[in-house]
Amino acid sequence: MFTGNQIVDVLCELGVTHVIWIPDTTTGSWERALEACPGFQLIRVCREGEAWPLAGGLLVGGSLPLVLIQNTGFFESGDSMRNIVFDLGLPVFAVVGARNWQTEQSSDTARRFTLPVVQAWDVEFAFITCAAERGKLAEHFHQCRTANRAGILLLAE
Repeated sequence: MFTGNQIVDVLCELGVTHVIWIPDTTTGSWERALEACPGFQLIRVCREGEAWPLAGGLLVGGSLPLVLIQNTGFFESGDSMRNIVFDLGLPVFAVVGARNWQTEQSSDTARRFTLPVVQAWDVEFAFITCAAERGKLAEHFHQCRTANRAGILLLAE
């Protein structure tokens, strides 16, 4: 969907100051580009539940962070996201990789639960399912920033 350099270019154009990340099978290939980018700071966390409060603190401090995790990590981090997005009302934006989305015959339950879980949280989201839709990232990010609300961009893997 995105190469490492393509995602870095988009994040820099958006003015992202920090990328809070746990590598996965797709985003792991972006590591060199993410590390080399002088436009934002790459912060690795051990668990996805750590990403949301870190992003919230950076946002309160005047930065523009982005959480970059996979769908299974999104499932795990729900309580943390709930506290930051709903209890504190912080408009944190996340890019969530939808593992095995492009493998229709996959028996991976992560694929089956991704949309229902994201929809249950009632956070505005957009979904990129093919390379032609890459522009949705910037579009959805800008919509969420303008409305001062949290957002999720699902990225089919």
